[in-house]
Amino acid sequence: MERIRWNLGETMAVNKIFPDATSAMAGLLRDGMTIMAGGFGLSGIPSALIEAIRASGVKDLTFISNNAGVDDAGLGVLLVTRQVRKMISSYVGENATFARQYLAGELEIEFNPQGTLAERIRAGGAGIPAFFTATGVGTQIAEGKPTQVFDGRTYVMERGLRADLAIVHAWKADTEGNLVYRKTARNFNPMMATAAEMVVAQVEHLVPAGEIDADHIITPGIFVNRVVKIDNVEKRIEQRTVRKREGG
Repeated sequence: MERIRWNLGETMAVNKIFPDATSAMAGLLRDGMTIMAGGFGLSGIPSALIEAIRASGVKDLTFISNNAGVDDAGLGVLLVTRQVRKMISSYVGENATFARQYLAGELEIEFNPQGTLAERIRAGGAGIPAFFTATGVGTQIAEGKPTQVFDGRTYVMERGLRADLAIVHAWKADTEGNLVYRKTARNFNPMMATAAEMVVAQVEHLVPAGEIDADHIITPGIFVNRVVKIDNVEKRIEQRTVRKREGG
Protein backbone atom coordinates (compact mmCIF):
# COMPACT_ATOMS: atom_id res chain seq x y z
CA MET A 1 0.00 0.00 0.00
CA GLU A 2 1.21 3.50 -0.81
CA ARG A 3 1.72 5.95 2.03
CA ILE A 4 -1.24 8.35 2.30
CA ARG A 5 -1.41 11.82 3.84
CA TRP A 6 -4.64 13.71 4.46
CA ASN A 7 -5.04 17.39 3.67
CA LEU A 8 -7.54 19.11 6.01
CA GLY A 9 -9.34 15.80 6.35
CA GLU A 10 -10.98 16.17 2.92
CA THR A 11 -8.60 15.54 0.01
CA MET A 12 -6.26 12.58 -0.29
CA ALA A 13 -2.78 12.81 -1.80
CA VAL A 14 -0.26 10.06 -2.40
CA ASN A 15 3.29 10.70 -1.25
CA LYS A 16 5.42 9.21 -4.02
CA ILE A 17 8.84 10.15 -2.63
CA PHE A 18 10.89 7.52 -0.78
CA PRO A 19 14.19 8.06 1.03
CA ASP A 20 16.16 5.19 -0.51
CA ALA A 21 15.96 2.39 -3.05
CA THR A 22 15.22 -0.30 -0.47
CA SER A 23 12.17 1.49 0.91
CA ALA A 24 11.01 2.40 -2.59
CA MET A 25 10.88 -1.31 -3.47
CA ALA A 26 9.40 -2.46 -0.16
CA GLY A 27 6.23 -4.51 -0.52
CA LEU A 28 6.45 -4.71 -4.32
CA LEU A 29 8.71 -7.72 -4.85
CA ARG A 30 7.75 -11.38 -4.90
CA ASP A 31 9.12 -14.59 -6.38
CA GLY A 32 8.15 -15.33 -9.97
CA MET A 33 7.18 -11.80 -10.98
CA THR A 34 7.89 -10.07 -14.31
CA ILE A 35 9.94 -6.87 -14.19
CA MET A 36 10.83 -4.37 -16.92
CA ALA A 37 14.21 -2.62 -16.54
CA GLY A 38 15.00 0.37 -18.73
CA GLY A 39 18.18 1.71 -20.28
CA PHE A 40 20.59 0.66 -22.98
CA GLY A 41 23.69 -1.34 -22.19
CA LEU A 42 24.92 0.11 -18.90
CA SER A 43 23.63 3.59 -19.73
CA GLY A 44 20.44 4.95 -18.25
CA ILE A 45 19.79 1.83 -16.17
CA PRO A 46 18.06 1.83 -12.75
CA SER A 47 21.18 0.48 -11.02
CA ALA A 48 20.17 1.34 -7.45
CA LEU A 49 16.80 -0.36 -7.87
CA ILE A 50 18.50 -3.43 -9.35
CA GLU A 51 20.71 -3.58 -6.26
CA ALA A 52 17.61 -3.38 -4.07
CA ILE A 53 16.15 -6.36 -5.92
CA ARG A 54 19.39 -8.27 -5.42
CA ALA A 55 19.39 -7.53 -1.70
CA SER A 56 15.75 -8.63 -1.34
CA GLY A 57 16.58 -12.19 -2.39
CA VAL A 58 13.49 -12.66 -4.60
CA LYS A 59 13.98 -15.31 -7.26
CA ASP A 60 12.51 -16.95 -10.38
CA LEU A 61 12.20 -13.51 -11.97
CA THR A 62 11.42 -12.76 -15.60
CA PHE A 63 13.12 -9.60 -16.84
CA ILE A 64 12.13 -7.60 -19.89
CA SER A 65 15.16 -5.53 -20.81
CA ASN A 66 17.13 -4.67 -23.91
CA ASN A 67 20.17 -6.46 -22.51
CA ALA A 68 21.34 -8.45 -19.50
CA GLY A 69 24.08 -6.12 -18.29
CA VAL A 70 27.59 -7.43 -17.69
CA ASP A 71 28.87 -9.83 -15.05
CA ASP A 72 29.36 -7.21 -12.32
CA ALA A 73 26.87 -4.49 -13.28
CA GLY A 74 23.28 -3.98 -14.34
CA LEU A 75 21.08 -7.05 -14.46
CA GLY A 76 24.24 -9.14 -14.52
CA VAL A 77 24.42 -8.95 -10.72
CA LEU A 78 21.07 -10.77 -10.53
CA LEU A 79 22.34 -13.48 -12.85
CA VAL A 80 25.33 -14.04 -10.58
CA THR A 81 22.96 -14.60 -7.64
CA ARG A 82 20.71 -16.79 -9.83
CA GLN A 83 17.60 -14.71 -9.18
CA VAL A 84 16.61 -14.57 -12.86
CA ARG A 85 14.69 -17.41 -14.51
CA LYS A 86 14.02 -15.84 -17.90
CA MET A 87 15.20 -12.89 -20.01
CA ILE A 88 13.11 -11.25 -22.74
CA SER A 89 15.82 -9.28 -24.49
CA SER A 90 17.43 -8.11 -27.69
CA TYR A 91 21.15 -8.35 -26.94
CA VAL A 92 23.05 -10.34 -24.32
CA GLY A 93 26.51 -10.62 -25.87
CA GLU A 94 28.53 -8.89 -23.15
CA ASN A 95 27.61 -11.23 -20.30
CA ALA A 96 29.66 -14.38 -19.76
CA THR A 97 27.51 -15.49 -16.82
CA PHE A 98 24.42 -15.29 -19.00
CA ALA A 99 26.09 -17.44 -21.65
CA ARG A 100 27.13 -20.11 -19.15
CA GLN A 101 23.70 -20.34 -17.55
CA TYR A 102 21.88 -20.40 -20.87
CA LEU A 103 24.10 -23.11 -22.35
CA ALA A 104 23.65 -25.17 -19.17
CA GLY A 105 19.86 -24.94 -19.49
CA GLU A 106 19.57 -22.87 -16.30
CA LEU A 107 18.22 -19.72 -17.92
CA GLU A 108 15.47 -19.14 -20.48
CA ILE A 109 15.81 -16.52 -23.22
CA GLU A 110 13.22 -15.02 -25.52
CA PHE A 111 15.17 -13.12 -28.17
CA ASN A 112 13.59 -10.18 -29.98
CA PRO A 113 14.83 -7.91 -32.73
CA GLN A 114 15.52 -4.63 -30.96
CA GLY A 115 12.80 -2.66 -32.75
CA THR A 116 10.30 -5.45 -32.16
CA LEU A 117 11.11 -5.47 -28.44
CA ALA A 118 10.60 -1.71 -28.24
CA GLU A 119 7.29 -1.94 -30.08
CA ARG A 120 6.07 -4.85 -27.96
CA ILE A 121 6.62 -2.73 -24.85
CA ARG A 122 5.04 0.36 -26.43
CA ALA A 123 2.06 -1.72 -27.50
CA GLY A 124 1.64 -3.10 -23.99
CA GLY A 125 1.58 0.41 -22.61
CA ALA A 126 -0.94 1.54 -25.23
CA GLY A 127 -3.34 -1.34 -24.58
CA ILE A 128 -2.57 -3.04 -27.90
CA PRO A 129 -2.53 -6.83 -27.36
CA ALA A 130 -0.74 -7.69 -30.62
CA PHE A 131 0.56 -6.23 -33.88
CA PHE A 132 2.06 -7.39 -37.17
CA THR A 133 5.60 -6.71 -38.36
CA ALA A 134 7.70 -7.87 -41.30
CA THR A 135 10.79 -8.14 -39.10
CA GLY A 136 11.76 -11.76 -38.50
CA VAL A 137 9.52 -13.33 -41.14
CA GLY A 138 11.15 -16.49 -42.50
CA THR A 139 13.52 -16.80 -39.53
CA GLN A 140 13.47 -18.58 -36.17
CA ILE A 141 11.91 -15.44 -34.72
CA ALA A 142 8.65 -16.26 -36.53
CA GLU A 143 8.48 -19.96 -35.68
CA GLY A 144 5.17 -20.89 -34.09
CA LYS A 145 3.69 -17.41 -34.48
CA PRO A 146 0.68 -16.47 -36.64
CA THR A 147 1.43 -14.76 -39.94
CA GLN A 148 -0.73 -12.67 -42.22
CA VAL A 149 -0.34 -11.30 -45.74
CA PHE A 150 -0.99 -7.58 -46.21
CA ASP A 151 -0.66 -6.02 -49.65
CA GLY A 152 1.28 -9.03 -50.89
CA ARG A 153 3.82 -9.05 -48.06
CA THR A 154 3.96 -11.53 -45.15
CA TYR A 155 3.97 -10.24 -41.59
CA VAL A 156 4.36 -12.04 -38.28
CA MET A 157 2.21 -11.34 -35.24
CA GLU A 158 3.95 -10.20 -32.06
CA ARG A 159 2.28 -9.82 -28.68
CA GLY A 160 2.39 -6.65 -26.62
CA LEU A 161 4.32 -6.87 -23.35
CA ARG A 162 3.30 -5.84 -19.86
CA ALA A 163 4.95 -6.41 -16.50
CA ASP A 164 4.11 -6.53 -12.81
CA LEU A 165 6.74 -3.88 -12.14
CA ALA A 166 8.86 -1.44 -14.15
CA ILE A 167 12.05 0.06 -12.74
CA VAL A 168 13.28 3.12 -14.63
CA HIS A 169 16.00 5.76 -14.48
CA ALA A 170 15.23 9.42 -15.17
CA TRP A 171 17.31 12.57 -15.06
CA LYS A 172 14.75 14.69 -13.19
CA ALA A 173 11.43 14.25 -11.41
CA ASP A 174 9.09 16.44 -9.45
CA THR A 175 7.22 15.38 -6.34
CA GLU A 176 4.20 14.36 -8.43
CA GLY A 177 6.32 11.81 -10.31
CA ASN A 178 6.56 13.66 -13.63
CA LEU A 179 9.77 12.50 -15.31
CA VAL A 180 12.34 14.02 -17.66
CA TYR A 181 14.93 11.76 -19.29
CA ARG A 182 18.29 12.71 -20.72
CA LYS A 183 20.22 11.22 -23.62
CA THR A 184 20.61 7.40 -23.49
CA ALA A 185 18.13 7.07 -20.63
CA ARG A 186 15.38 7.79 -23.18
CA ASN A 187 15.96 4.27 -24.51
CA PHE A 188 13.23 1.96 -23.17
CA ASN A 189 12.66 3.83 -19.88
CA PRO A 190 9.74 6.03 -21.10
CA MET A 191 7.82 3.22 -22.79
CA MET A 192 8.37 0.82 -19.87
CA ALA A 193 6.91 3.41 -17.51
CA THR A 194 3.58 2.98 -19.31
CA ALA A 195 3.55 -0.82 -19.48
CA ALA A 196 3.58 -2.08 -15.89
CA GLU A 197 1.18 -2.33 -12.99
CA MET A 198 3.65 -0.53 -10.69
CA VAL A 199 6.42 1.88 -11.69
CA VAL A 200 9.38 2.91 -9.52
CA ALA A 201 11.73 5.62 -10.81
CA GLN A 202 15.20 6.43 -9.58
CA VAL A 203 16.16 10.00 -10.46
CA GLU A 204 19.22 12.23 -10.31
CA HIS A 205 17.38 15.45 -9.49
CA LEU A 206 14.16 16.03 -7.54
CA VAL A 207 12.27 19.33 -7.68
CA PRO A 208 8.96 20.61 -6.29
CA ALA A 209 5.76 20.04 -8.26
CA GLY A 210 5.24 22.67 -10.95
CA GLU A 211 8.95 23.39 -11.42
CA ILE A 212 9.28 21.27 -14.57
CA ASP A 213 8.01 22.95 -17.74
CA ALA A 214 4.98 20.93 -18.85
CA ASP A 215 6.37 20.78 -22.39
CA HIS A 216 9.50 19.04 -21.06
CA ILE A 217 7.72 16.23 -19.22
CA ILE A 218 8.21 12.90 -21.01
CA THR A 219 6.49 10.54 -18.57
CA PRO A 220 3.48 12.09 -16.79
CA GLY A 221 3.30 11.38 -13.08
CA ILE A 222 0.04 9.47 -13.50
CA PHE A 223 2.17 6.50 -14.63
CA VAL A 224 4.67 6.67 -11.74
CA ASN A 225 3.96 5.21 -8.31
CA ARG A 226 7.22 5.78 -6.44
CA VAL A 227 10.27 8.01 -6.84
CA VAL A 228 13.66 7.87 -5.13
CA LYS A 229 16.46 10.39 -5.60
CA ILE A 230 19.83 8.70 -5.98
CA ASP A 231 23.03 10.62 -5.29
CA ASN A 232 26.27 9.88 -7.15
CA VAL A 233 24.74 7.64 -9.82
CA GLU A 234 27.42 5.48 -11.40
CA LYS A 235 27.53 5.91 -15.17
CA ARG A 236 29.67 3.17 -16.63
CA ILE A 237 30.75 2.74 -20.23
CA GLU A 238 30.85 -0.84 -21.50
CA GLN A 239 33.44 -0.28 -24.20
CA ARG A 240 35.33 2.99 -24.37
CA THR A 241 36.56 3.78 -27.87
CA VAL A 242 38.74 6.84 -28.39
CA ARG A 243 40.61 8.34 -31.31
CA LYS A 244 44.36 8.71 -30.96
CA ARG A 245 45.55 12.27 -30.63
CA GLU A 246 47.22 13.70 -33.68
CA GLY A 247 50.96 13.48 -33.33
CA GLY A 248 50.60 11.11 -30.37
